[in-house]
Amino acid sequence: MFASSIRQAAEAAPRDKLPEINRLLWSAYAAGSVTDDEAEALSALIEARKAPAASPAPGPVKLRTGSRPRTDASMARRRRWAAAGRLPPQIACQFTLAEQAALAVVTVEVAKRGDCRLHLDAIAAIAGVSRSTTKAALRRARALGLVTVTERRQSAWRNLSNIVRIISREWLAWMRLARCVSASGGGVISSPTTNTKVQTESRQRVLRPMKGAFEIANGRTVKKRALC
Repeated sequence: MFASSIRQAAEAAPRDKLPEINRLLWSAYAAGSVTDDEAEALSALIEARKAPAASPAPGPVKLRTGSRPRTDASMARRRRWAAAGRLPPQIACQFTLAEQAALAVVTVEVAKRGDCRLHLDAIAAIAGVSRSTTKAALRRARALGLVTVTERRQSAWRNLSNIVRIISREWLAWMRLARCVSASGGGVISSPTTNTKVQTESRQRVLRPMKGAFEIANGRTVKKRALC
């Protein structure tokens, strides 16, 4: 009867009250109110309650991959677009390598159609960068006054792609220069050839009197006798 009361108290009491219940148990055991088996079982119960609760086993570790592409192909595309020279140096230096790649795709689209209407995901896929990087590049270019971005909202759940136009004079001039270089066949400028006809004739006049003055015979240089 007394052992049952101690068990109920040990199961319901908070952890800081367990030492007091443990003293009560051994006092009852000394008085003969609890048998050996009951005292051993109750002591094990109290000690188990004293132990801190085991933390749940950790689940599988989730690797944070992010949205930036990690493949070799995407990195190669990013480097090619960034190194293509689509942006003038004074503008390109204000953006990261990935942002330059995204803006290079925009530049090509503007050169073809007058503006860029590609979706952010399409620009990101072509340039080999993430969607967030593309948004950051356009946001920064807009803040610097290099481009305008026109949103085309259709409803609360559906929008058309934004219209990006380049308004920077330096950027537009660089694009015109790139078109001229491309039209001239890669930028090779033909220069007029040097007129060597006069030089050749002059050299021949100098060498003509000397012709026949010497001849090589038997491996030796022999001076010819002047004819009268």
